[in-house]
Amino acid sequence: MIIATVVACGGAASAAEMSASGIFLVATDELRDPNFRETVVLVTQPRRGGPFGVIINRPLNRRLSEIFPEIEALKSKKDVVHFGGPVARQGLVFLVRASKPPLRATHVLKDVYITADPGEVDELLKRSNPTRGLRVYAGHSGWAPGQLQNEITRGGWHVLPADAETVFEKDAATIWPELSRRAAL
Repeated sequence: MIIATVVACGGAASAAEMSASGIFLVATDELRDPNFRETVVLVTQPRRGGPFGVIINRPLNRRLSEIFPEIEALKSKKDVVHFGGPVARQGLVFLVRASKPPLRATHVLKDVYITADPGEVDELLKRSNPTRGLRVYAGHSGWAPGQLQNEITRGGWHVLPADAETVFEKDAATIWPELSRRAAL
């Protein structure tokens, strides 16, 4: 469903490329929900259920070291938790950039995986450089079957191919304006 929308909306990727990768939803001015105003959501379509994703450009004022005080490697890091969306705000979701897939994670795009499994998270945080290639989100974004398609059809979202560089390397403050400009071309 999302793949067809990307192609129908003039997305830059072909249907074959999009079937194996995530997408970015870029909020338009038509989207009135304050949870998603000026946001970019990385979305994947899990095997079961509706589309699932995390807002990638809403950092919170809370350091990872505050949430995981027992992890020594985090104490000197300034990495923060991000607001992932209005669903299950107390739950944590992790985006992982890795060449080898984590055991209990869902593939989102090339070398990027998403997981909420506490066991997987413990292993990731015990690495020598735990925040390299890791983003932590409080809450997530989700849609019932057909809901996202309706929001896109009504003009609430631009749909663009996702990439790991934007998720892991761009400054959160520049993501929405940059992708909004790209979508307008």
